[in-house]
Formats: sequence, structure tokens, C-alpha cells
Amino acid sequence: MNTDKYLQYLDSLSDYRRVHSLNVSAEAVRFAEKYGGDVEKARLAGLLHDVTKETDFDRQLQIIENGGIILTELEKRSPKLWHAISGACFVRDVIGVDDPDIFNAIRYHTTARAGMSQLEKIIFLADFTSAERDYPDIDVIREHAEHSLEDGMLYGIKFTISRLVGRGDLVSPDALAAYNDILLSK
Repeated sequence: MNTDKYLQYLDSLSDYRRVHSLNVSAEAVRFAEKYGGDVEKARLAGLLHDVTKETDFDRQLQIIENGGIILTELEKRSPKLWHAISGACFVRDVIGVDDPDIFNAIRYHTTARAGMSQLEKIIFLADFTSAERDYPDIDVIREHAEHSLEDGMLYGIKFTISRLVGRGDLVSPDALAAYNDILLSK
């Protein structure tokens, strides 16, 4: 799979978002190599995971609707989650990458979910730990990710849920399901 032809879809992104997308792609490749994942799928999903992140909300909602996705009430009230859903639809429906695993890796890179594939876990963690990230506990999350995808995810999900609750924001049931799923599998 030649991912170079997909670089054009980053042209409309800000410099920061373009660098972030390239960093996530590189980190996804590293995780795929480390944990035996599909390197090319990881490269592509990482590259395109935020393709609609800077698209205006009305356009994102149109992409989601055209993609046949019906938002839950929580998703309707959480516009920060829309880019993952609209991005997955855009990659499938506009770019033409019709791979369910890539779709789901992009779709759930923000919230996670129960029963994630290896690629989904890789993209979730690569987004969390990409080179330009510098939020509190980034070194701890990176350290956990080096032990296993699940350890990194568990710490990342706990970190995210804690921040959301601390700000009084809604918490996706997908994030809670992912957290519980990882704990139940240990």
C-alpha cells in the first residue's frame, strides 16, 4: 500500500495538525512493528485519523449523515468527538479506503471501545503518545505503552476519564466499555 498518494488530504490541515498526523503515523508504524500489527494499515490510519479535525462542524455533520451514522444523544452534545466519526466516513466514502478495520481505528481513536482490534488499539495509543504530545503524565503513558498496548490503553483511558470528570464533561460510554473490557481481559 502506497500511502504517499494520501498525503494530499493533509494539505488543508494546519501546520500543527499535519505534523501531528505524520507523527501519529510514525508512532503507529512503530507500535505495529513492536506488537506484530499490519504496518501499512497502521501507517495509513495514523496519517488520516484527523483528516476532518479542522473541518467546520456543519460539514462534519453532513459527512456523518452521508455516511449513514446516526449520532447518539451524547455524541450530538459532544462536538469534539465528531472528527473521529466524520473522519472515518470521509476516509471510506470520499477517499475510497474501504477497510472496516481502518474505518474503526479512525472512528474510535478518540473514545476507544470494547472489543478493539489490534489496529484500533495502535491508533488510539499512537494518537495519545505521538512525538509532539506534552501533556501531564505523557511519559507515564508512553512507559505503559512500551509494556503492552493494553497497559498503555488502560492508563490512557483512566487519564482521559479523570480529566473529563474533573471538568464536568460528558464521558463516552465507549470509553467506559473499553476500560471495563481491558480490565476483564486481564
